[in-house]
Amino acid sequence: MRLPPEVNRAVYVRNLPFKISADEMYDIFGKYGAIRQIRLGDRQDTRGTAFVVYDDIYDAKAAVDHLSGFNVCGRYLIVLYYQPAKMAKRMDQQAKKKELEELRAKLKVAREEDAAGDTPASK
Repeated sequence: MRLPPEVNRAVYVRNLPFKISADEMYDIFGKYGAIRQIRLGDRQDTRGTAFVVYDDIYDAKAAVDHLSGFNVCGRYLIVLYYQPAKMAKRMDQQAKKKELEELRAKLKVAREEDAAGDTPASK
């Protein structure tokens, strides 16, 4: 059986209940195969997310196929394959945006939208 190129052993899970425990994660995701590691987001910006790493790529595929949209405590899970290139690109964009805001603050330069009068207050 040929798998798409984005399929790998690591699965990224979003929209988790904030109070979910690692044991509950093992109960839910362990039904689809042996799990090597689960990493729950514990910071303010990563709460409600997790990474689940399976021992076998076919187990990860089964988890994505069956658990995407699964209801846990009234929340529907979003289960995707981890794609490092997309995550690196996103982190790079966030870093550039932060650096730009810091430069604007340091040089006291208004944003183009503010200078053009397109602020929400002027609408």
